[in-house]
Amino acid sequence: MSRTVQELFDLKGRTALVTGGSRGLGLQMAEALGEAGARIMLTSRKASDLEEAAAHLQARGIDARWIAADCADEGDIRRLVSETLERMGDIDILVNNAGATWGAPAEDHPVAAWDKVMNLNVRGYFLLSQEVGKRSMLPRGKGSIINLASIAALGGNPTEMKTIAYNTSKGAVLNFTRALAGEWGPSGVRVNTICPGFFRTRMATVLIDTIGEEKMCAGAPLRRLGDDEDLKGLALLLASDAGKHITGQWMAVDGGVSSILGG
Repeated sequence: MSRTVQELFDLKGRTALVTGGSRGLGLQMAEALGEAGARIMLTSRKASDLEEAAAHLQARGIDARWIAADCADEGDIRRLVSETLERMGDIDILVNNAGATWGAPAEDHPVAAWDKVMNLNVRGYFLLSQEVGKRSMLPRGKGSIINLASIAALGGNPTEMKTIAYNTSKGAVLNFTRALAGEWGPSGVRVNTICPGFFRTRMATVLIDTIGEEKMCAGAPLRRLGDDEDLKGLALLLASDAGKHITGQWMAVDGGVSSILGG
């Protein structure tokens, strides 16, 4: 007998590890998963931000904890996974959201900045997925990995945006998702990507100030930026059994911007 929709979306008894979870899109997705019943482990580099974010989730009745870690550092990644497994048990859901960007013209882009973006946005996703996969998901034959890319992965930039390292890294995330989904699918592990458009996040503030919010909204069919609810539904779908036949896919949450740009 098939389950009800409510049962399919229910995450009670599951644990989610959310990187970059202390604010912005990471916290929004952690909130969604926690509201569906999952226990949440938040991580980012700053303990003070994590403490505040965990308190926010706990005030909403969510079992939320935190570990400060740098997801560009291999040793920190191993420690993060070990401590999460020790404190919360197996990891059912991994949200790879921690990210960095750097604005500079391609001809003058510092190599060190390029490496910083790639190390966190691509290498960090791989290392954390590898660690969680082999230590928790693959042995049990189940799990969901949600990678955060961007509509910047789907094409070039307007001339005002000079973020070649960021765009390149997010394009890599799309094919990383496809490749890992193909390899780990037979073991019951699903891997998908969310591609947000323009949201009012701390990372996007400079871009919004540069291009102008009115112009950015005018370029979207829905005529607005993303808000603090717009990733919740898709994150829950991909994390839960409601999305159990979805893997290797990406979806844009961008107010329709990519649809008119041919993404």
